[in-house]
Amino acid sequence: MSQEHREQWGSRTGFLLAAIGSAVGLGNIWRFPAEAYDNGGGAFLLPYLIALLTAGLPLLILEYTVGRKYRQSPPAAFRQITRPAEAIGWWQVAISFVIATYYATIVAWAVRYTGFSFDKDWGKDPDKFFSGDFLHASDPGMPSSWVGGVFWPLLIVWAVVLVILALGVRRGIERANKIFMPLLLVFFLALVIRAVTLDGAAEGLDAFFSPDWGALGNGSVWVAAYGQIFFSLSIGFGIMVTYASYLGRRADLSNSALVAGFANSSFEILAGIGVFSTLGFMAQAQGVAVDEVVNGGVGLAFVVFPAIISEMPGGPFFGVLFFGSLTVAGLTSLISIVQVVISSVQDRTGMRRLPAVLVVGGITAVVSLVIFPTDAGLSILDASDHFINQYGIAMAALVFLIVVTRLWMAAYNRVGWWRSLDPFQSHANASSAFRLGQWWKICLAVITPVVLGWMMVDSLRDEFDENYSGYSTEFLFWSGWAVAAGALLIGVVISLIPWPGGPTRQSGTDLDTAEPTSLDKEAH
Repeated sequence: MSQEHREQWGSRTGFLLAAIGSAVGLGNIWRFPAEAYDNGGGAFLLPYLIALLTAGLPLLILEYTVGRKYRQSPPAAFRQITRPAEAIGWWQVAISFVIATYYATIVAWAVRYTGFSFDKDWGKDPDKFFSGDFLHASDPGMPSSWVGGVFWPLLIVWAVVLVILALGVRRGIERANKIFMPLLLVFFLALVIRAVTLDGAAEGLDAFFSPDWGALGNGSVWVAAYGQIFFSLSIGFGIMVTYASYLGRRADLSNSALVAGFANSSFEILAGIGVFSTLGFMAQAQGVAVDEVVNGGVGLAFVVFPAIISEMPGGPFFGVLFFGSLTVAGLTSLISIVQVVISSVQDRTGMRRLPAVLVVGGITAVVSLVIFPTDAGLSILDASDHFINQYGIAMAALVFLIVVTRLWMAAYNRVGWWRSLDPFQSHANASSAFRLGQWWKICLAVITPVVLGWMMVDSLRDEFDENYSGYSTEFLFWSGWAVAAGALLIGVVISLIPWPGGPTRQSGTDLDTAEPTSLDKEAH
């Protein structure tokens, strides 16, 4: 797709809403509260903030810069940095494809549970209802039967997502986020206000915010903080590079990253307040301590919260707010994930948007609809999510940073490692009110790679000590390790295929030669 015909965001606000919508997803609501509680409570906010400032925001700014500088999706943009880096781009595209197939399934669950909330259809045993009556979950293994109660809402989710993507960046993604994000804010604020007024809310908040300062001496707490920031900002698998490729030449990159980053973190803290206020209510109602009802992930959303909704006054209303929030947050993130795959195929083949959405988005939807609305869908989803996050997203980001900063070349040539980041720093500073300095380079070339590397070592040590979730080695091999390794292999193979007509470098990548767009004018 030539630069002249590449779409652009209609406004800076539209871009920010889309970027925030991508970052604010299911993990913000069910992952952060449990992570904070398990890693020092209120004290966790200190390493969390440090992680945001030293890893999250620097990498977010770099991804914005790469996308806007080269005005292409990750594979094509990385190729212009250095030819071998194209494989990293396709690796990220494969990761996005995998995530999209199962992420849509969780959104479909949230859609169904929004309806279940009206009559509290899960009954007196939400755990049995979720895994048995709803998902018909079997022992981990190959799928053997279909689950219509998941298939049909999943089909609807994919139809909505593909229609929005078919309408384009400005008429589809931007307009959708201008509706979804205010709706999500209204839903979640109403949910939090209701939660903090429940009996027992104070005890829940005390459990959430009470600091355990001794935890700060535990290295795993810091790893958890960096992991949370990394996985919650939608960095490392091509989304922000793709979204930034539709920015105008004069858009403020650094300030946009600050707004998106702090908005995401604010939502996470707000989610923690809402979740733990509600858990405090449940603990008081059952006459137990808060730590006995704390849970995270899928169990928190689809087992613990239904149990709470059944006991609380006005439960159906609360349930609609909660699962409606999950649905909206999931949709905005899913749209951004699929857009990475579509945009990359467009740049590689020259396909127009509608055919690309129908073909690429259609294939992604079909894979999703074949695998996950089955009796084995829950266990496959769990294993795939764990391995593609731990050994896909984080590792791809680590390799990308090493390539961009060229540490080994700097050591070999005895040239300052910071020089390789100069083109990106200059590009960002040319249109940003907040100027990047040496600290930004230190974060990207030293702090973030070291932390990501340690996260890999720490995670692998856990894998070898004990099989994830107690699954069999055979099951984890094909549903976890093979998925993560397959994404890397696909990235390398696709990068070796010659580009039709040869790769072309986008013209007009220098800020001083580009004509300002409507978005540029708004930024100034």
